[in-house]
Amino acid sequence: MTSIQMPQLGETIVEGTILKWLKAEGDLVERDEPLFEISTDKVDTEVPSPVAGTVTHLLVAEGATVPVGTPVMEIDDGDGSAAAAPASAGGSTGPTASVATAAGPVGPPQPAGAAASLGADVSATVGLPDKGPRSQILSPIVRRLAKERGVDLAGVTGTGDGGRITKSDVLAASGGAAPVAAPMGVVVPMMPAAAMPVVEPPTMPAGTGEDVLPMSHIRKAIAGHMLNSVNQTARAWTMVEVNVERIVRLRQAAKDGFLQKYGVKLTYLPMVTRAAVDALREFPLVNARIDGDQIVQPRFVNMGIAVSYDAGLIVPVIHGVDAMNTVGIARAIADLAARARSHQLQPDEVQGATFTITNPGPYGSLLSVPIINQPNTGILSIDGIQKRPVVVEEDAIAVRHMVYISMSWDHRLIDGEVATRFLARVKHSLETWDFAEDLGL
Repeated sequence: MTSIQMPQLGETIVEGTILKWLKAEGDLVERDEPLFEISTDKVDTEVPSPVAGTVTHLLVAEGATVPVGTPVMEIDDGDGSAAAAPASAGGSTGPTASVATAAGPVGPPQPAGAAASLGADVSATVGLPDKGPRSQILSPIVRRLAKERGVDLAGVTGTGDGGRITKSDVLAASGGAAPVAAPMGVVVPMMPAAAMPVVEPPTMPAGTGEDVLPMSHIRKAIAGHMLNSVNQTARAWTMVEVNVERIVRLRQAAKDGFLQKYGVKLTYLPMVTRAAVDALREFPLVNARIDGDQIVQPRFVNMGIAVSYDAGLIVPVIHGVDAMNTVGIARAIADLAARARSHQLQPDEVQGATFTITNPGPYGSLLSVPIINQPNTGILSIDGIQKRPVVVEEDAIAVRHMVYISMSWDHRLIDGEVATRFLARVKHSLETWDFAEDLGL
């Protein structure tokens, strides 16, 4: 018998939510076949089976949130042994579920020792009273909300299972309503309560001829993240028009050979990303973020690439993109996008972006004003490439492939001159660079 535990998807993850069971009791399961979908405050993903066998018990209900290491399912793998609650949740750092096998009867699900130990470390840091192992487990949402609201967790009495402090407990202690959690590992600093009056949105119940659909977990997270960004940034917007005739002709001539040589399709996005990275090196303030009354300016570039998939929108991150050439960027984008759409991203792959690019152009967008992906200072948008008559050398009119590239930016950190010069640098690179050499063609 094999006990499947709630896996630890990243060092900061202490709990997860069962979104959907993909197998029922009595179902046969093959090794590496998806068992269930889980959600953390970083990412949603599927958990594959580490063994082949028959599902005997589902120990956790859909929608339940449990600590890392908690047994959630039992699979009879035919080894003749019975599962026991694990003594440690350490060792599971990827999407594959933790596994514990031992002789003896199966007891009721208990919190994993490692999860309790992690909670104890956090408890010691914030001075929490000892109310049992589950009371010491603090989710990232609870810690973040307590920091945003200025709540001392040492004085909060938990009402969750086993005395665990919940989001509602923190809200009650702060005397306010909950801000909706931000998705994809983005920490959004809250403005003072006086600057953000709580306004209840109007409601209109469904009427005749209207269907009611439940809001998904990821949709709620996106809604909260977008609303927080609009409320907490001084968003401004700037646009340039770029003549991309050279790179359009290059792509048309090289796309078949590029696919054959590197195994990925050649699109315009890697070239725009490469140009944006070069501009971020020249204007590092656009790559920075605000932390309270300080400016944090990384010496590296982690590029977030917005990806649309069946659950909504997610922003996987290319870490260290400034050390890559255009071929490396193309491969990274293709890999992250494919795994995002198949729900196989890890939490570390959707956090840490220093700048973000969104690409609505392939869907027919002509001009867009994207919302900043906090805590980034800017987000670049690439719209649709179109043939347009333009004035070229010697006042002649010619038909060229043109595109609008725009940036939404936070006026708290950068000003119009910097934003405009940054975009001008991107434009210059796209119009003059020899991408053929960079692509190895």
